Amino acid sequence: MDDLLLLGLAALFGSLVGSFLNVVILRLPLEGSSIAYPASHCPQCGYVLRWYDNIPIFSYLLLRGKCRQCKQHISMQYPLVELLMAALSALLMHQFGLSFVFLLYFLFAAALLVIIFIDIHHQIIPDCISLPGIVIGFIGSFINPSVTWFQSALGILCGGGILFALAFGYQLLAKREGMGGGDVKLLAMIGAFLGIQSLLFVIFFSSLTGSIIGIGAMVYQKKGGQTRIPFGPFLSLAALVYLFFQNEILSLWQMYLTLFT
Repeated sequence: MDDLLLLGLAALFGSLVGSFLNVVILRLPLEGSSIAYPASHCPQCGYVLRWYDNIPIFSYLLLRGKCRQCKQHISMQYPLVELLMAALSALLMHQFGLSFVFLLYFLFAAALLVIIFIDIHHQIIPDCISLPGIVIGFIGSFINPSVTWFQSALGILCGGGILFALAFGYQLLAKREGMGGGDVKLLAMIGAFLGIQSLLFVIFFSSLTGSIIGIGAMVYQKKGGQTRIPFGPFLSLAALVYLFFQNEILSLWQMYLTLFT
């Protein structure tokens, strides 16, 4: 199959999954809510979306970002999630081709995308995503040529252990919680999919970006040390950067070791 056509099909598949992820992001944090029922509808007026109102990205553009029935504004998050999942799917297809590894990391990327938006809105990371993700990442490592089962197992143990130790130490010193258990399980999931070799970069990159955004939030909100921002999105972003640029990251690390050791 032509490479360009394959990338296009991957992007289309990603956008369709992204449409479903919007439902997951909206309903999963709500207690007693189902991701399967009721059918997609306008949160303002309850209008049940027809199939032509639910075409990823294009329906939003055709409707000019408004509900067909009540004309209320539709959040930009909907087409954004669809577009991001389409891009991630195409990038995964470009990197891994049509293979088991593509499917494995497609699930991983979809899980991270859901975690990013749920953590931003609710400051929680659902266990029903991270815990099965740990199992899937570890089982997949027996077939994944990029990560061995031993690297995956160490990634789970060290990923969860490092953040647990940091969170426990911070709580002892500051007498308040600084990092939730969801972040610990998320890093364990990242370790399961990417192996222990990813953790140094993931922790460094997420801490760096989180600190930059955190300082900006402190200045903007004027709450000082009481400012709270979710850490899950930064861990997820770091994991995606490593997933797509791990060869370049490892090359830079080897170059650093050569120059300064």
